[in-house]
Amino acid sequence: MFTGIIEKIARVVSLEKQGTNLNIRCSTTLSNQLKIDQSVSHNGVCLTVIETNEDSYTVTAVKETLEKTNISELEIGDEVNIERCMELGGRLDGHIVQGHVDSTATCTEIKEEGGSWLFSFHHKESEHFTVEKGSICVNGVSLTVCNSQDTGFSVAIIPYTFEHTNFKNLNVGDKVNIEFDIVGKYISKMMYKDF
Repeated sequence: MFTGIIEKIARVVSLEKQGTNLNIRCSTTLSNQLKIDQSVSHNGVCLTVIETNEDSYTVTAVKETLEKTNISELEIGDEVNIERCMELGGRLDGHIVQGHVDSTATCTEIKEEGGSWLFSFHHKESEHFTVEKGSICVNGVSLTVCNSQDTGFSVAIIPYTFEHTNFKNLNVGDKVNIEFDIVGKYISKMMYKDF
């Protein structure tokens, strides 16, 4: 379980295919605090740490993760948003994030708005939905929806979030991971369930 509050940015230092899996080695100042078998969110994807040392660590992404997220598009030198799992009893500063990406979305517009940025995204039609002023997780970042549509939405990014996440590297046409709000997903499931 995560909160969508990014702790650090990690840099990809190596990518190694192992069968249908991909081992991703990242470097960050948090590397020496991680432990084997720990869950860490990478651009919103929950991955398990399999190796650690002082300045880097390795996680594995399986075939399904590579097919359904932007993890398969990582290149050496890319920056990923990371967050360790939530501590029980800690503050929930963002919203409940599972680290189970529902879909990817494409950035369609980036508009600077006098000190902040408005990022717009398009995604395939989904059984899940966004609501105005509701929560959504984009590349692991807990954000508030504006301009909610059936296949798109926008989010406003403040300067701190822009500088301390990989939003500063995002361009129109780039693919991001999205996780719809867990409460909304349960409501959607109940609404469309056959009784």
